[in-house]
Amino acid sequence: MLGDLLFAESRLALFSQSALRPGVRKREVFGWAMYDFANSGYTTVVITAVFAAYFVGGIAKSAPWATFAWTAALSISYAIVMLTMPAIGAWADLHAAKKRVLAIATVGCVLGTAALALTPQLGGPYAVAMAMGLVVVSNTFYSYGESLTGAFLPELATPEGMGKVSGWGWAFGYLGGMLALGLCLAYVLSAQAKGLPAAHFVPVTMLITAVLYGVAACATFALLPERALPQAAGARQSAWQQLGHTFREARAYRDFMWLLACTVCYQGGVAVAITLAAIYAEQVIGFVASETMMLIFVLNIAAALGAFGFGYLQDRIGHRRALSGALVAWIAVCVIAASVTTKGGFWWAATIAGLAMGSSQSAGRAMTGILAPPRQLAEFFGLWSFATRLAAIVGPLSYGAITWMTGGNQRVAILSTTALFVGGLLLLLPIDMRRGRAAALREEASQSEAAPFEAR
Repeated sequence: MLGDLLFAESRLALFSQSALRPGVRKREVFGWAMYDFANSGYTTVVITAVFAAYFVGGIAKSAPWATFAWTAALSISYAIVMLTMPAIGAWADLHAAKKRVLAIATVGCVLGTAALALTPQLGGPYAVAMAMGLVVVSNTFYSYGESLTGAFLPELATPEGMGKVSGWGWAFGYLGGMLALGLCLAYVLSAQAKGLPAAHFVPVTMLITAVLYGVAACATFALLPERALPQAAGARQSAWQQLGHTFREARAYRDFMWLLACTVCYQGGVAVAITLAAIYAEQVIGFVASETMMLIFVLNIAAALGAFGFGYLQDRIGHRRALSGALVAWIAVCVIAASVTTKGGFWWAATIAGLAMGSSQSAGRAMTGILAPPRQLAEFFGLWSFATRLAAIVGPLSYGAITWMTGGNQRVAILSTTALFVGGLLLLLPIDMRRGRAAALREEASQSEAAPFEAR
């Protein structure tokens, strides 16, 4: 594995130094991208491909409320993140502690993921309750880590190269997801060939995912420096005071606020794809576990290509225009998935979804990096996490509720998801990236001018 990581680092030589800020070394970007590589296995294996479907079909025994219970567990974790991450981000900015908090989040997610291996050993409601609780814990810490990683992006990339560097990270992350899923798939196929049940091989996939997450994240902590400096003691406010100030001054960041509203809509649809793709494939289309894992593997390949290529495209044609194209593709995915009845047709929907997923997620992180004031990166990425986690509640929970209310009709639920992407398109219209960037830099200039007086 070390050889693979060294090979990956050497590939950064293909990427232009002009996309990076002065003084930023490519090894630092590699270290940053390694966190995307590390944590993608969690979403790929736990949230999308393996544990989600096992929870519904194995632990909850395909009960009418099973899909709703799964989305409810995720929604609880996202609500926790919404209520806490902005203040955590503000505290990390004040104390220049993004890396420290990231380490805590990493340990929490790794331990929570490993503990999921215990759930198949229980029976009845105890297994359901324990699985839901551990998903809440692991997904909360995962979400903290995702937000804090994003806050390093503006310290590494120039505004003109933000899309490229964000795309590098997302693309590399999908490679990590494929590695985790590939290792799990190899074990699952071996176990199935021996006639072993899911209750045997699902726990092993959780352990594989946890170990890969922890090992790969070590590269991030070894190579990525904390470039921010603690704010002077006399200039500090509490994290909640700083957060309140940001909300009061929201008019100065109106383009960022429009982006948050847009994010709530379209990321709600993306969250449906991430959390429910495997469930839909198995419950509606008729995939078996090994076919589902192969489907998600191909989806990750498409997502990696989408994120990497889209990063260059959005820097060339503009972030708003490029994100609009990705949202149109998402609408097509929902319509195709709701109408197809064959596995072949669903493969087409999944491939388009992969391209659109990599593109839309890369764009959202890059746009946030451009519109965030340089002195408040973790705080503003915390607000971005607030929006993405609210979206992750609205999207999957509404999907689960519609499925329950329609007697298990997931085709109606997936078709209704188009409304979220249409809403995202409409909320993109008021955003002016140049105006938003100018507002972020104006705030930075005013704080720099005030600093000598505050220190007295």
